[in-house]
Amino acid sequence: MNLHKQRVQQAVHFLKNNDTFLGFRKLLDCAIDTQNMHIYNQAIALTDWKEQNPNQNDTFINKATELLAKIEECNVVTPQSNSVILTANEITKSYGSGKFSLGPVSLNLTKGQVFGLVGENGNGKTTLLRILAKEIAPTKGSLQYQFNTKINNNYDLRTKLIYIPQRTDKWYGSLLDNLRFVLANYGEKPDEIETRVLMMVARLGLWNYKHLKWSELSSGYKMRFELARTLLRKPEILLLDEPLANLDVLAQQIILEDLKAIANSVNNPIALILSSQQLFEVEKISDEVIFLKNGTYHSNANIENTEKKPLIIEIDTTANRNELEKVFEPFKPTKLTFNGGIYTAYFNAETNFSNVITALGSAKIQITYIRDISASTRRFFVN
Repeated sequence: MNLHKQRVQQAVHFLKNNDTFLGFRKLLDCAIDTQNMHIYNQAIALTDWKEQNPNQNDTFINKATELLAKIEECNVVTPQSNSVILTANEITKSYGSGKFSLGPVSLNLTKGQVFGLVGENGNGKTTLLRILAKEIAPTKGSLQYQFNTKINNNYDLRTKLIYIPQRTDKWYGSLLDNLRFVLANYGEKPDEIETRVLMMVARLGLWNYKHLKWSELSSGYKMRFELARTLLRKPEILLLDEPLANLDVLAQQIILEDLKAIANSVNNPIALILSSQQLFEVEKISDEVIFLKNGTYHSNANIENTEKKPLIIEIDTTANRNELEKVFEPFKPTKLTFNGGIYTAYFNAETNFSNVITALGSAKIQITYIRDISASTRRFFVN
C-alpha cells in the first residue's frame, strides 16, 4: 500500500472510531495531496455542511467516508526522494569580543523533516533562524540549499525559503482578500484561486473566522492565518520563530500536530524548523531537537545514537530529600539535585526506569509528576 492510501486509511480509522476532529483534519490533508480541484470543492462543501450541522455526527461520518473513498482513487504524485534541501556547515555568528557568540552549528535538513529548536531566551534561537533564512549573514561557515526549482532572484528565494517571526505584521483589509492576493501574485491559475484559498482556510481551522477582521482575531488565529498565507506559496523550507507563544496548552498541541502533518505532505513535503520554549510538546513531533545554551549547540540525536546512556529522572514530590535518598539507595544514584521545585535524580545506564517507579510506589512516595528525561533535550537545561 502506497503512502497516500495509508494516509487515507488512517483518516477512515479515526472516523470509524468516532474521532471526527482528528479524522476530518486527516481527510483534508489527503484531499490537499490530490491537487484535484474537483476533490477540493467537495471537501470545501463538506466543511461548510459540517459547520452548519454540528450535531449530525453520524451523517457527517458517512459523508466523510464516501469522500475518502473518492480521494483514495486519485493518483497522487510522490517525490522520488526527500533529499537534503538545507546544509549548514560550521555556522557561527559573533557580535564582537566579549559579546554573544553563536555556534558552530552544523545540520542537514530534508523535506518532510521537523527540527525543534529549544533553549532559554537570549541563547541564539532567533539568530540561528535568521541566518538560515538568509536575513543576516554568518560570521563563518557556509549554507547550501537544494531547491526543486531554480532560484533566479531574491523573490524566488523568498517563495521557497520562508521565515515567520514571532511578531507578525498586521493585515489590512479582508483576510480572504489577502489570501487571494497571495495566489494571484504568485501566478496561480485564476479559476483555482478561490478553491485553493478556501481549502487552506478549511485545513487550518479558520472556516468560522474567515470573515473577521485582523483586529477581531486572537493571537493563535492570527498565527494560523499567517501560516495559511505562507503555505499557499508552497514553500520548501519553513522557519517558525516561537509559533506557540501566547497559545493555551490545547492550542499548542493542535497546531504542532497540524505542522507535522503539513510537513509530511505526500506530494509537497516541507522542511520545517520551529523554535519554542515548550520543550516536551516540541519533542513529540520533532525528528530531531537542537538545544542552544549560550550559543553552544547540542542535539538529542547525539545521545540517542549511543548504545548506553545514564538514566536521568525528574520528580515533583512532597517527599523530602532524605526520603528519596533512602528509596534510591539500592540503585546507587550518582547525583540528586533540587531546584526549589523539582528533583533530578541521576543513575548509571544499567538502572531501569520502571524499577525506580516500582520502588517509589512501594515506599508510598506521593508523586505529582515523574519523567524519564535521559533522551530528552531537557537534560541540558537541568545540567
